[in-house]
Amino acid sequence: MTDQKFTIEEVDAVAPPPRAKVEDETSGDKLARKRDYLEGFLAETPSGVNAGEPGGETYEAVIAALRDIFDPEIPVNIYDLGLIYGVEIDGEGHASVQMTLTTPHCPVAETMPAEVELRVSAVPGVRDAEVELVWDPPWDPQKMTDDAKLELGML
Repeated sequence: MTDQKFTIEEVDAVAPPPRAKVEDETSGDKLARKRDYLEGFLAETPSGVNAGEPGGETYEAVIAALRDIFDPEIPVNIYDLGLIYGVEIDGEGHASVQMTLTTPHCPVAETMPAEVELRVSAVPGVRDAEVELVWDPPWDPQKMTDDAKLELGML
């Protein structure tokens, strides 16, 4: 290893770095630039989104229908409860929903998937619906949205 020596220089003051400037801009131009910065951006919808994709009209209507179904034991809808693992809608209007229940011994294990299928198939743009009940991964409270946790006093 080589010995390195450093020299230290003490100074009384350092000149501030120059500030960036925009030349040839009046205060009115600057105000107009600030005003239109986000204009149209917040109102713009995603371009090229298929109706069955997230953000699409049919997909969002299916999610809204799922948010209208409530677990009978917990006063939270099944979507925010985290029971819906996936929603897919193909170009022909076939909706496929993967869902679980809080426990395999849930009292609505036989009726809840049928209700989900009925509600999803009633959404305009959905030709038919299929619900797959899965147990892997198992449901746990961490799958709930923050709104659901807040509703249940868990936040």
